[in-house]
Amino acid sequence: MTKNVFTVLDLLDLDLKEHNDLNLKCLCGRSGLSSPIKEQDLNRPGLTLSGFFEGFQYSRIQIFGNGETLFLKKLITENKIDTIKKFLSYEIPCCTFTSNLHPEQAFLDLAEKAGVPVLITDLNSSEFSRRLIRALNTIFAQKKVIHATLVEVFGLGILLKGASGIGKSETALELIERGHRLIADDAVELSCVNGNLVIGKGVNDIAGHHMEIRGLGILNISNLFGVGAIRDSKQVQLVVELEEWNSEKIYDRLGANETTTDFLGVGIPVITLPIKPGRNIPIIIETAAMNERLKKLGYYSAREFNQSVLKWLEGQNARAAYYEND
Repeated sequence: MTKNVFTVLDLLDLDLKEHNDLNLKCLCGRSGLSSPIKEQDLNRPGLTLSGFFEGFQYSRIQIFGNGETLFLKKLITENKIDTIKKFLSYEIPCCTFTSNLHPEQAFLDLAEKAGVPVLITDLNSSEFSRRLIRALNTIFAQKKVIHATLVEVFGLGILLKGASGIGKSETALELIERGHRLIADDAVELSCVNGNLVIGKGVNDIAGHHMEIRGLGILNISNLFGVGAIRDSKQVQLVVELEEWNSEKIYDRLGANETTTDFLGVGIPVITLPIKPGRNIPIIIETAAMNERLKKLGYYSAREFNQSVLKWLEGQNARAAYYEND
């Protein structure tokens, strides 16, 4: 899967809300804003500034906290700028100063000449690093777009799949009417974050919270049901496959056999719901969501039922053996 190049300018333009905002501004080096960011890890260049360049992770974003900034000031005061020049000669994507720490003008002049962007944020090093790593994890995550509908039911992200026209959007519309939330309809972008979480969202902001209902056309869910009926993204925790009822197919009636489906290398529980007149699919999906939440708490209804049946059979066998021996 080909990934688009993510640049320093893209980093500055990220539209992150509230506790995810990076609060970045560019001080100099605007000629290098097109430099690509190739790694999602960060680097603190204190050791490098001391003159040790072996193993220098120059392709990462360089973070300057209080210690690095003070050491940089010391180098400039002592007129030891050769190390700084060598540092800036590498293909560094950008240097970021945290806690509103302004570097010396001499460093800015050297960075401008080298075409290395110098950014500044009012966040402290720890908080900025956490937010930046979260953002880069999302940006560099594996992605794929699938034909499906993603809803949140009782706090659980449920991906509705099935053939075109099977009723995914109509099912989602009924769930929204019952107080649940829509993340995306028709086209869902899935991302694998941290190697074990699959996050789903709409392909773009324009079509994300719109829904196509045959016979009605395009509906704006946030306008019809309010902003409480939508959500930007959600972890996919259950997949529901909708299919036409097949009388020759044997469907799971106990739920003891748990199956998973693979998305971007992550296994997600999946259930198959056959559709035919008289079946209330939204209520079944609500029940499936509650049952899945119980499983996450360690309670499995099917297993408990099986154990109860086995205990009953053991009791019956013991009783029969007792009367036979009597």
